[in-house]
Amino acid sequence: MKFETFTAGQWVKRYQYKSFEPVPVNHDWTWEDPTINTLLENATRALGELNAFSLIVPDIDLFIAMHVVKEAQSSSKIEGTQTGIDEALMSEEHIRPEKRDDWREVRNYIEAVNIAIAELESLPLSNRLLKQTHAILMQGVRGEHKQPGEFRSSQNWIGGSNLTDATFIPPYHENVPGLMGDLEKFWHNEEIVVPHLIRAAISHYQFETIHPFLDGNGRIGRLLIPLYLVSHGLLAKPSLYLSDFFERNRAHYYDALMRVRVSNDLIHWVRFFLNGVAQTATKGRDVFRQILALRNDAEKSVASLGKRAGNAREALHLLYRKPVIDAGDLEQALDITTPTANSLIKALIQKDILVEITGQQRGRVYSFARYLKLFVS
Repeated sequence: MKFETFTAGQWVKRYQYKSFEPVPVNHDWTWEDPTINTLLENATRALGELNAFSLIVPDIDLFIAMHVVKEAQSSSKIEGTQTGIDEALMSEEHIRPEKRDDWREVRNYIEAVNIAIAELESLPLSNRLLKQTHAILMQGVRGEHKQPGEFRSSQNWIGGSNLTDATFIPPYHENVPGLMGDLEKFWHNEEIVVPHLIRAAISHYQFETIHPFLDGNGRIGRLLIPLYLVSHGLLAKPSLYLSDFFERNRAHYYDALMRVRVSNDLIHWVRFFLNGVAQTATKGRDVFRQILALRNDAEKSVASLGKRAGNAREALHLLYRKPVIDAGDLEQALDITTPTANSLIKALIQKDILVEITGQQRGRVYSFARYLKLFVS
């Protein structure tokens, strides 16, 4: 199938509305547009550089954990949650009651990402894995009663208050299993010659168009991208997440998806996607460089703390994974007393490693601000 002659699907009349029924995607794909070749080359090179850094940075999993937190916060923000990345790193007790629902959704996403990536070691990328991940995402939050872990058995819609004024109506629920089965085959079809980044672009579009769940489709669809890249060996670690790019270009993101459905303009979407991969991978590579420089500086700084240097190095190890902490976190992680934890915090503040962020006398919370800033800039 050529991008230039692609027909995305058809609108089918239902009772009082029309649903969009997309065509299957499990087949060869070609294109004449030379711009795609250039964008594909740029994205592949940037992804390779990012992957190289993820292989050489010591204790990489500590920093990958922060990428996951950033992804959870950005992807959830697209869906309307108002949790900041610093709040996502806090314990629930430090979150204001009126913000805890949003906080739980972000924390669920973090857990869903971590479990899904771990599952790839024993389970291939599949609808089964997506369903398991969806169940975790929906547990105990808004949408928990909307068939968590199962494809929908009723019609859903995007935008508007109901089916009569919806912005977009995905395919009829009876067609979802067949379409998702076709998509799963596309992920693993070795008989077709389609670059993996092109497959990832088409897969994200197709998933969002099918909208197989009653809720949580945006987050699962965006998570599908790193799951695909890791499962096919393009990334050794889950270090690329496009939600921040999509969130910063939200109007363009939704427009690019709709242009495929309305105007069959798959080329526009693929260009947007590949540009997003190149920009995000380059930014991720630069963040890893900054992490290495900051780490070197922080290690030198705490080395001058004398007998507290050992605990300070252990504290840094914790802060790379969890850069927003309270004294109790240090006590538990380092197995130290409250006075020792408070003394260590005071020393880390003096070294410009920790900053107190609540302004309170009790229940104080501290941030490794210089490190955290690398993920929010």
